[in-house]
Amino acid sequence: MKILRFLPLVSLLAAGAALRAADTPAANTSLVDVIYVHPENFTDVKDTSYGNDRVRDEYLAELKQHIESEAKHYIPAGDHLTLRITDVKMAGDFEPWRGPNFIDVRIVKSIYPPRINLEFSLTDAGGKVLKQGQEHVTNLSFLDEINIYFPDDPLRYEKALIDYWFRHEFSRLKK
Repeated sequence: MKILRFLPLVSLLAAGAALRAADTPAANTSLVDVIYVHPENFTDVKDTSYGNDRVRDEYLAELKQHIESEAKHYIPAGDHLTLRITDVKMAGDFEPWRGPNFIDVRIVKSIYPPRINLEFSLTDAGGKVLKQGQEHVTNLSFLDEINIYFPDDPLRYEKALIDYWFRHEFSRLKK
């Protein structure tokens, strides 16, 4: 008798697992591949001036997730974007001359804009190259523009820079 009480729950869990399994192939056919080329040599994707591999990896994973999300708005279905990121310079910089209390504080000023160096290749379903290039993406007026990301997001300026790049590079492609 007790088994019958759990039968609806078991069938609900099985249905959820079946739906997730049905979605898996679509998740594997991503619109974009993000490749970080020697991220240990990036200018400063880290939370301190001394560097931190764990934080760098977390930042880059979050940036990759943002790129994948943003690509859905600009890359047509069936096309594929390969994005090789060769350097990331976060907005702001460390100013150690401010004293020991500021050694780990990133100071964001217009003279320290974010920069992302990348190479990209957009191909159609048949593998034909539709668009490719190499860019040094930066936005010198990043502090003068509206930023839709939360003020406590450490990558808010870099995410806005990715949004800016997608808008300017791929806005005419999406049908």
